[in-house]
Amino acid sequence: MLQITLQYLPIDTDVAFLSIKQDYIHMAHYRIAFFVHVFSAIFALLAGLTQFSKYIKQKAMGLHRKAGWLYAGITILAAGPSGLIIGIYANGGWTSQLAFCLLAVLWVVFTFIAIQKIRKKQIVSHRKWMIRSYSLALSAITLRAWKYIIVVLFHPKPMDVYVIVAWLGWVLNLVIAEIIILKKLRK
Repeated sequence: MLQITLQYLPIDTDVAFLSIKQDYIHMAHYRIAFFVHVFSAIFALLAGLTQFSKYIKQKAMGLHRKAGWLYAGITILAAGPSGLIIGIYANGGWTSQLAFCLLAVLWVVFTFIAIQKIRKKQIVSHRKWMIRSYSLALSAITLRAWKYIIVVLFHPKPMDVYVIVAWLGWVLNLVIAEIIILKKLRK
């Protein structure tokens, strides 16, 4: 993910993914949202990763809390809303647009619910919502993995791949999150 993020530095509007978004990149709101999303989401992924370490939770609760607030703040204030904006312009038509917009909204909502649960000291419920939230954050990775697998195995048209991974990249993650919740956090 870091390699993908760094290809946009220095700020460049005709590299990588943006090379196929030239119809939109001239619009200030799209351009700002894109770069906010790319550069904030990487930090959300890193901060979120620390939240599932038993060692950090047991030995460094302060780090767990700070990283959790960092993850939540980035998700709610930057990565999620910017994802919604760029989702409106997703390749693949309305089905992809719906997938990415729904992903962005659910990511923010699940993170917000997780914050509300921890404020009420509902730790198990907080964990469940954070698992859901982080499963959506991981869609940045799983989308790319599924894209590679689908292209190698089936050789579909590029826009067909995009529509498939727009949904598969996060819906399957959420299903796996629910399985984890059912198996590990049955309270």
